[in-house]
Amino acid sequence: MSRSRPCRVCGRWFHPDPRVGDRQRVCSARACQTERRKRTQAAWRADNPDYFSARRLKQRAALVSPPPAPPPSPLRVPPPLDRLPWDVAQDQFGAQGADFLGLFGKVLLGAAQDQRRGQVLDSS
Repeated sequence: MSRSRPCRVCGRWFHPDPRVGDRQRVCSARACQTERRKRTQAAWRADNPDYFSARRLKQRAALVSPPPAPPPSPLRVPPPLDRLPWDVAQDQFGAQGADFLGLFGKVLLGAAQDQRRGQVLDSS
């Protein structure tokens, strides 16, 4: 039987489940398990930041079929970028190329907004 240990979330001492043994770090309370899950998901997203955008790009590329079928709808982009003619970009570069340009534009827009937030306004 495993020795008791403190829960990493609530700090209470608990006896690990014998099936899990030394790998169990959190008690079986529902709130602690929920917090553990949130932390592990956040850590996974931090380690794999591009997973979901790459997955969406692959799914959209798989939707592209022969010319008779209509192309997928343009990628949703934030307000300044939504005024660009994405249908023309999709015709020119294909759906995957237009999606890449849209994601690239989002990254550039975010970087520019971050730079702008860091600037101090001169009131003189």
